[in-house]
Amino acid sequence: MKSIWTANYEGNLITLENNWFSGEKLFVNGKLQDCQVNYITTPILTGHLFNKEGMRLSIKANLLPGFFKVTAMLFIDDAEVELQKLR
Repeated sequence: MKSIWTANYEGNLITLENNWFSGEKLFVNGKLQDCQVNYITTPILTGHLFNKEGMRLSIKANLLPGFFKVTAMLFIDDAEVELQKLR
């Protein structure tokens, strides 16, 4: 089963993917920035983007597995950003 979440932050498209077989992935503007295959602990994905002023901001995403669904949280420069679940 594959789950996908997206967020748009200052013109940057951030995509999180979770797949039972290929693991978790973080994309920024279509480019893969981090991936993990981790069945035991909560995956934490990290990356970066550049804001409108050209400053580099850090990205951290947590994927929280549950019994029947996976929940995702996204932080940019230590502030939570709302995600939209596509599937």
